[in-house]
Amino acid sequence: MKSKMDNGIRHITPAGANIFSELGFDESQAQQLLAGAEKEVRQLLVLKQQLMQEISGWIADNNLRQADAALKLDISRPRVSDVVNLKTSKFTLDALVTMLVRLGKPVSLTVGQSISFRPDAQI
Repeated sequence: MKSKMDNGIRHITPAGANIFSELGFDESQAQQLLAGAEKEVRQLLVLKQQLMQEISGWIADNNLRQADAALKLDISRPRVSDVVNLKTSKFTLDALVTMLVRLGKPVSLTVGQSISFRPDAQI
């Protein structure tokens, strides 16, 4: 029996457009939401880059070939290349932290309160 489910694409938001505007938020709120989302993405990228640089530094400090590093990290050699080349979109923070733990490097997070944080602020 053939499914009657409609899986067609209804709308595509153009590159560079504000997805929040497309979702129907008023322009002011859409700009605020987009700015917040972009800030979160930038912060995540910085964290990933820091962890990747730490792993890359360990590889360099130990004069390892990528194949040898892959064995120690328990990942494939192409994944090591992705780390060394800072391909952040290919990794989660979890995966990068796990790699550092496998290297015997302690990882700690410090969480601070944003100066602009207001518990009563509405989004």
